[in-house]
Amino acid sequence: MRIKKNDYVIVTSGNHKNEKGRVKSISVSAGRVIIAGVNIRKKHVKPSQENPKGGRIDVEMPLSISAVMPFSEKANAPSRVRISKTDDGKKVRVLVKCGSEYGEKY
Repeated sequence: MRIKKNDYVIVTSGNHKNEKGRVKSISVSAGRVIIAGVNIRKKHVKPSQENPKGGRIDVEMPLSISAVMPFSEKANAPSRVRISKTDDGKKVRVLVKCGSEYGEKY
């Protein structure tokens, strides 16, 4: 899987096309990804100790992982990802569009 938690991605298809955000969680077996601030739906909840009144809350719902791509801020465009090795033999993810390393610093 080339998309990981905390990656900055853009939605490429569907109702939320061109919306950007950070990946909150990934379900590899289901092929779904939850992105912060994208695909927000209303959920009706019963009263509980945490929410004594109950009512409607906003919940981020999962999207298909095929509908998102890593976003390159350097090129200001979505980009594919390839795996390459550094001089010391470590594997790193590299954005194809701009050639920059993709990961923790984004």
